[in-house]
Amino acid sequence: MSRLSDFDEVRHDWTRLGERDPLWAVYVAPGKRGGRWDVDQFLAKGRADVGAAMAWLDELGLLRRWGRVLDFGCGAGRLSQALAEYADAVVGVDVSVPMLDAARRLDRTGGACRFLLNDAPDLRRFDDASFDLVYSELVLQHLPAPIIDTYLAEFMRVLRPDGIAVLQCVTSPLWTIKGAIWRFAPGWLVRLGQRVILRYPAPMRMTAVDPDHLRAVVTAKGGEVVDTRDHDDPAAHWRSTRYVIRRIG
Repeated sequence: MSRLSDFDEVRHDWTRLGERDPLWAVYVAPGKRGGRWDVDQFLAKGRADVGAAMAWLDELGLLRRWGRVLDFGCGAGRLSQALAEYADAVVGVDVSVPMLDAARRLDRTGGACRFLLNDAPDLRRFDDASFDLVYSELVLQHLPAPIIDTYLAEFMRVLRPDGIAVLQCVTSPLWTIKGAIWRFAPGWLVRLGQRVILRYPAPMRMTAVDPDHLRAVVTAKGGEVVDTRDHDDPAAHWRSTRYVIRRIG
């Protein structure tokens, strides 16, 4: 498949997921499928996750009041609303119109968040150096590898000098039964199993990113990895790496 075709497939899948079960698709958790996420709990989880990230930045001496923040892959706005507590303005972008509809419907920030459709495999709609913070969690993992690289480069382009990116990528499947399926089964078979056996409205691909590769892409585009943290998620059967990246001024 061409890169554009890969992107169209992602857009199709996440449009369908957004139509059928947007909150569960954004944050897959036991017992929450089929519209069972309580909105208050959903948003509270976003505040907890963003709060942990901001505490990390504080430990690194990087926490400040952010002017303009990009929430990449905002989904239903779980993290966008939490980021608004630390910023003057938050722009959430997503490829899925139904996800954006859900984000606008659930928004409680009184206009601090704007939710925009980004239907291109880049961020061309935004000028260079137009954000102080780029934030993305549980998003890049669902994209094909070449598109991940493109977005990593775009994050560096849209960050202002000394701007910060907080990103999460999956690194490798865990050595569990389900992790072994992710590790050894071909992608088409995993996606078929998600549709036929698990009855997902659409498949959710998972793409691992090697930390050395991410560091090389970011460095080539004028960024530096300041710190990383690894996290094993038994529920997802994946190890993730979280990154704090600074755009070199």
